[in-house]
Amino acid sequence: MTTHKAYFERKCSLPHKYRGFTLLELLVVMVIIGLLAGYVGPKYFSQIGKSEVKAARAQIDALGKAIDQFRLDVGRYPTTEEGLAILISKPVNLPKWDGPYLTKNVPVDPWGNPYVYKAPGTHGDYDLISYGKDGRTGGDGENADITNW
Repeated sequence: MTTHKAYFERKCSLPHKYRGFTLLELLVVMVIIGLLAGYVGPKYFSQIGKSEVKAARAQIDALGKAIDQFRLDVGRYPTTEEGLAILISKPVNLPKWDGPYLTKNVPVDPWGNPYVYKAPGTHGDYDLISYGKDGRTGGDGENADITNW
């Protein structure tokens, strides 16, 4: 039967490659990982914000094409009161409606807010707007308005 002293002496006499890490080595590795996370994290999250803006622009472009197709079929743009819902379901009083013009329901913007549709618009036949991350008019960066003009 081996004693604790004999076990300790045998363990300490093992070559260095079989020994574990010291607390200091583990702390150094943790500091390095923390520094890398502190450097890479903000860059990663700023890319997420940029991708949400790009997704909003792509959705506005797709909605604009559906609105234009509606105009070609019906002869006019949807009114503000009709809104974007008219692109999905056929109204009773429009015999030339040849939709649905969207394959799915009208999307919300990447921040969960509905797109604002106004016809006639102040910048063209219609205005299509996402108010950005903050959901309010104006702002900059991720909070900036994204429009079709």
